Amino acid sequence: MTVDIRKYKEIQQIKVAVDCIIFGFNDNRLELLLIHRGFQPEKGKWSLIGEFIGNDEDLDDAANRVLYGLSGLENIYMEQVKTFGKANRDSSGRVISTTYSAMILKSQYNEEHVNKYNAKWFPIDNLPELVFDHRDMVDSAIKRLRRRVRNFPIAFNLLPEKFTLPQLQALYEGILNEPIDKRNFRRKVAQMKYLVKLSEKDMSESKKGAYYYYFDEALYEIEQNFNL
Repeated sequence: MTVDIRKYKEIQQIKVAVDCIIFGFNDNRLELLLIHRGFQPEKGKWSLIGEFIGNDEDLDDAANRVLYGLSGLENIYMEQVKTFGKANRDSSGRVISTTYSAMILKSQYNEEHVNKYNAKWFPIDNLPELVFDHRDMVDSAIKRLRRRVRNFPIAFNLLPEKFTLPQLQALYEGILNEPIDKRNFRRKVAQMKYLVKLSEKDMSESKKGAYYYYFDEALYEIEQNFNL
């Protein structure tokens, strides 16, 4: 079938956007960063942060631009999740949006950037009503995160450089939304040769204290190559 190029504008008038699903970890719970919309459509409601991509901009570049605009952070772990394209998903017109999931350290993000968007962190089990199909986007990202975290060490992107095993277990429980037996968890951790124990302890939670660990990415890569 041949279509006259002059009729392209009559056939499709579709905008392409990216939406960022930004996870953080604070007070032993997984949280999501949302913005209080100060613009139409759906002004005054909560939503993900997203923008239309430029005519000469790649999807990944657009997602990184949006993430930097909201957090002030660069080189953050981020991956593409899913594309949403229902015809009536956006009340402003025909918009196709590709979602990206990002993990940031809340202690590092730029408060000035967040305040500019009137953004706020919400626990993932207590989210407000979201605009359009943004709740479907979030649910899709959480499901993917839960699948991925069981097989890949992506959760370490939500922790500081050094952390304790109780903190790590709390993170996994927050992501998976289920309790984890402490002994089984420690047994699995012992098998992670890329998790390196330090001599330093965190004494803030108990008199006995808890040893700090760090994730050695180089050791992880060696282990992965060895198992190929």
